[in-house]
Amino acid sequence: MKFVSMLFAAVLATASFATLAAGKHEHGDSHKPKHGGVVQEVKEIAYELVAKADSLTIYVDDHGKDVDTKGATAKVTLLNGAEKTEATLSPAGGNKLEAKGSFKVEKGTKAVAVVTLAGKPAQSIRFNLK
Repeated sequence: MKFVSMLFAAVLATASFATLAAGKHEHGDSHKPKHGGVVQEVKEIAYELVAKADSLTIYVDDHGKDVDTKGATAKVTLLNGAEKTEATLSPAGGNKLEAKGSFKVEKGTKAVAVVTLAGKPAQSIRFNLK
């Protein structure tokens, strides 16, 4: 019985240590859409894609703080079955990248974005529109 108690205590201590070692990593609301889009996180940066029939917009934030998109570039590829549409997004002030045009966006559309923030390597982000 003493062995089982010691084993249980060791497991609890290990689990507690692992939690502490990992650090408290809170994202708060950074995974929740702020603009009615779909959010994905890559390397601790949250990207929210808002896809409409007349525009594609990506908002970028780092743990709830806006990331300036000045000097950034982005390309979004929309996939609807075998149909593929590409759009180049440009900085649109603040943490926003945007493209205007005519886009087929519907439930089930998949989007792949490649975003390059100024001075950073390109990141590929995959979205499934709901």
